[in-house]
Amino acid sequence: MGGTCKLNLTSERGGARRLTAEELLVALTAIAHPLRLRIIAELTHGRVHVSELARRLGMSRPLLYMHLDKLEKAEMVTGHLELTADGKAMKFLELAPFELRVTAGTIADALGRDYGRDLDMKLELLPAAGASCRRGRHHVAAAGQLMRDVG
Repeated sequence: MGGTCKLNLTSERGGARRLTAEELLVALTAIAHPLRLRIIAELTHGRVHVSELARRLGMSRPLLYMHLDKLEKAEMVTGHLELTADGKAMKFLELAPFELRVTAGTIADALGRDYGRDLDMKLELLPAAGASCRRGRHHVAAAGQLMRDVG
């Protein structure tokens, strides 16, 4: 496997770049399922044909394609069609080298890139942690209101 494509997001193709909130969500969604984690783990062994990968993982090809779609959108997996000697098109998959590193700063930066200074000002208005015994519900409501205001 070659270098790394950092999903914070640093790419071999274009050097370091910062994620937007949408790109961050795409990357996190891509790894947020046990079957997609198994796909990534299996592809660490190298390039493989779709049918062979489905067999190794014990899943149907339609289910595999559904999960591959999320991984390809996040640029973690790439697929290539190749023609056999008898003219059949076969899809081969390989893992795109990547490193995913998410910190509170990564999240704040991604949101700031999407919503700008308006988000910083609205976040300052949220009550401090521990301000009430119902803080969990209060903070969820405040975050929901913030996203409605910003969106």
